[in-house]
Amino acid sequence: MGLKDQFENEDKQASIAADCAQLMDEQVATKTGLSGLAIKTAYRAFKGIGPGYIPRVLQSLVPQALDALDPMWTEGMQSGDPVKHLSQNSSATADVLLGVTDQKLSQAKNKIVIATYKKVRKSVKGDVEEAVPGLAQILGNYANTSI
Repeated sequence: MGLKDQFENEDKQASIAADCAQLMDEQVATKTGLSGLAIKTAYRAFKGIGPGYIPRVLQSLVPQALDALDPMWTEGMQSGDPVKHLSQNSSATADVLLGVTDQKLSQAKNKIVIATYKKVRKSVKGDVEEAVPGLAQILGNYANTSI
């Protein structure tokens, strides 16, 4: 069973999105310096679009992200620990996730979202890599990790 197949239930997807939104809040809060200021400003702009905007966007990304992460998750299942596998391959995992958000952005119509994302896109890979262990754990909390 693929990773996406395990999360077809919309309530489960909403829970994953809510957990990821909390993870993002925590990750953004730890940022410092000029790059941290840029990330915090961009994040505030996204959150300012409307109440619940971040969890809604994350929930809309969940199916595509799960689909994209499925091959890596499957490799992790074969090695015995998909959470550890994603975490140990955080750079590749980040590339997959950023590919999903890049694709989603190509369909966006909100000019604030497009401009803000483009401003921070080049500098966020390291931030996404730092968040991968937390994301992997979230997925592990909801997925069937037995072979």
